[in-house]
Amino acid sequence: MDKLFSKFQLGPLTLTNRMVMAPMTRNRAFGTVPNDLHVAYYTQRASAGLIVTEATQVTPEGVGYPNTPGIHTEQQAAAWREVTASVHSAGGRIFLQLWHVGRISHPSLQPGGQLPVAPSAVRPEGGTYTYQGFQEFVTPRALELEEIPGVVAQYAHGARLAKEAGFDGVEIHGANGYLIDQFLRDGTNHRTDAYGGTLQKRARFLLEVTEAVAGVWGADRVGLRLSPTSGFNSMSDSNPEATFTYAASALNRFGLAYLHIIDPVAESNRVAPALRAAFRNPFIVNGGYDRETGEAALAGGEADLVAYGVPFLANPDLPHRYRHNLELNAPDRATFYTGKDNGYIDYPAAAAAHA
Repeated sequence: MDKLFSKFQLGPLTLTNRMVMAPMTRNRAFGTVPNDLHVAYYTQRASAGLIVTEATQVTPEGVGYPNTPGIHTEQQAAAWREVTASVHSAGGRIFLQLWHVGRISHPSLQPGGQLPVAPSAVRPEGGTYTYQGFQEFVTPRALELEEIPGVVAQYAHGARLAKEAGFDGVEIHGANGYLIDQFLRDGTNHRTDAYGGTLQKRARFLLEVTEAVAGVWGADRVGLRLSPTSGFNSMSDSNPEATFTYAASALNRFGLAYLHIIDPVAESNRVAPALRAAFRNPFIVNGGYDRETGEAALAGGEADLVAYGVPFLANPDLPHRYRHNLELNAPDRATFYTGKDNGYIDYPAAAAAHA
């Protein structure tokens, strides 16, 4: 039997298969509020065992790109409620990903044109797209010690609104060079107080956010995403295996729904196996998997679930296509972050594609 298509018990949730739709930023939440496009997009993909939404900022200070959705106002929660109701009516399960970009922003995206915040005043290389076009990153402002509990509270507030919006759970975004990742890695965390220096202190912010969010939801409805070897957003760490193995072990105290690791299957220096060994709860792998490599990861005990990004973006019925070995739609990269319907909700299902 193909394990990809077998049921899986994720905490209190029974998933119909082990294929997770990975979170993917799509820049179509105009005014930071989800709309009818989101309802259609996620409902089309409800056959995933679990959907994890695009990254969703928990505060206006957490915005890093134009037209990304939020989960810090009642209006946003009400709009997300339309999404969750539709996905549930189609038999799907959906988690919301909680996000704060930290330094990966620009003053033009910040309230009052202020500097982005970060654990330390370390400027990332490159730049980001804003409403005024591409702009170079700036040196962020290091968070004051007394400010950090307030940022943790923003994650908890977003978690509460996600619960009001009818999600099945939430995923904490600790990957890809955003705020939690910035605290965790020594390339971006140069603090000398209770949140920096030793590995244990660098992991403190991650663990405090996890504790706060689990306090809202119950830990068995909270997942966490990490990217131990990614250099995206000019990230680095002197010993990623030690850093992230420590984090995975420390997270065991909570009994989380899962740990979701971005670690490309084709890379030779993978850290995922060490994290799998350290973490006692369900484990999701992500990073260039296809049907065969995903099945192999499950069959070999490397993971309990496999997350797919671009394949789900271009194929709303991906589980059906994989199960029946059907041809996949080609993704249109030119429309990943632009447009409205086109490249978003107009990818055909297999029956339509082969009619």
